[in-house]
Amino acid sequence: MYFEQFYLTCLSHASYMLGSEGVAAVVDPQRDVGIYIEEARKNGLSIQYVIETHLHADFVSGHQELAALTGAKVYLGAKAGAKFSHVAIHDGDELSFGLCKLRFLETPGHTIESISVVVTDLEKPEQPMGVLTGDTLFIGDVGRPDLSGDMTPQQLAGMLYDSLHGKLLRLPDDVLVYPAHGAGSLCGRQMSAERSSTIGKEKRSNYALRPSTREEFVKLLTAELPERPGYFALDVEINRSGAPALQEQAPIPAVGTSELLAKQEQGAIVLDTRPAREFGAGHIPGSIQIGLAGQYASWAAIVLGLDSEILLVAEDEEKVEESRLRLTRVGIERVTGYLKDGMAGWIRDGLPVRQTSQVTAEQLHQLLGEDQNGIQVLDVRRPAELQAGHVPGARNKPLDKLVAQLSDLDRTRPVAVYCKGGYRSAIAASLLERAGFDQVINVTGGFDAWSQCQLPVMTGEPAATTV
Repeated sequence: MYFEQFYLTCLSHASYMLGSEGVAAVVDPQRDVGIYIEEARKNGLSIQYVIETHLHADFVSGHQELAALTGAKVYLGAKAGAKFSHVAIHDGDELSFGLCKLRFLETPGHTIESISVVVTDLEKPEQPMGVLTGDTLFIGDVGRPDLSGDMTPQQLAGMLYDSLHGKLLRLPDDVLVYPAHGAGSLCGRQMSAERSSTIGKEKRSNYALRPSTREEFVKLLTAELPERPGYFALDVEINRSGAPALQEQAPIPAVGTSELLAKQEQGAIVLDTRPAREFGAGHIPGSIQIGLAGQYASWAAIVLGLDSEILLVAEDEEKVEESRLRLTRVGIERVTGYLKDGMAGWIRDGLPVRQTSQVTAEQLHQLLGEDQNGIQVLDVRRPAELQAGHVPGARNKPLDKLVAQLSDLDRTRPVAVYCKGGYRSAIAASLLERAGFDQVINVTGGFDAWSQCQLPVMTGEPAATTV
């Protein structure tokens, strides 16, 4: 039996292909589906089944396009309310092709329609080979229970407890666990970077599976839930209806500096995807930096939303195409152009260029020693990340809430911003500049660098934020 995991690092997303005797099934496909078609071709497989473990909230699935290109049928939990042609899955349903047998379990909790797929290789039929758990069971965590508009997190958490203890944890301990996400995903809180595990290992090490009552589990899972990103509900609806095919997208036009300026004045967002250092050295005033090197698409969806008109600034045309593709993976479709010749063309036309100060952790420490009362320090990490400590005097304003929490800051004073490693702080610095702060300082290396330099660290809650 053929089995392959495809891991999309930028979205911390795992999808799968299973095959036997010329037939294949794809589980939880990403938006751009060419990788599955090419892999099937290489292995002499025909994709006949596309399976979704649930309606994903953090990315747009390519299930519709993959089915259209291959003639496959889409399988989805019966409670999904999908608006496209599909096979509705119920608990205990089975699907077999060649020596591969799939048994479906309804495992609600993360979402009402969530399913898990128990995989058996009929060459070794004594017990299942593995289980594809979607967002029900992760490595080191379980799915967040707050993605329903009709049910409370407490109700979903109770259902998740029943799904885990009544179904998944009853599988043999050496059955392999393959989830739909890993560390960095917004669908859980403490996911491991490991790509697979076993039922037995998760019983021993997963904090959410420690022996507890249903009530204790519900309390644990619903305490201090991270805020649900606004685009999650929109992606669910896109996946419920089926996303348009990427093949139907028109090419992105190159725009000159005057056209970009005109569009920016009309409300379009100039999104600069270059590395933070290049952006800091010179960028278009009012532009927002989100670097391709990190979780670009997720942060773009959180910061920009799905409906904004976007103009790209990138290093070259290849990066333009990559930028656009990654945006479509989360449902951002309104990319209406890119700056012809990039920043070189902008500078050649003699247009204004803004710079962002970049300092190391040691330089920030020196600046604070020289003028402690003059510099405002912002920590843009999530509250849960602050357990390791924070820079003395810093105020916590998480990046996803930053723009709504600026009222207590003095725009006439310098603002130094840091995160864990420097990626989010660069985004935050561009947002602060766009909001009218003139003296913005990005701390390269973030709190990791601050700690490595053994600089003073405070523990406990930082200064309160203002919403």
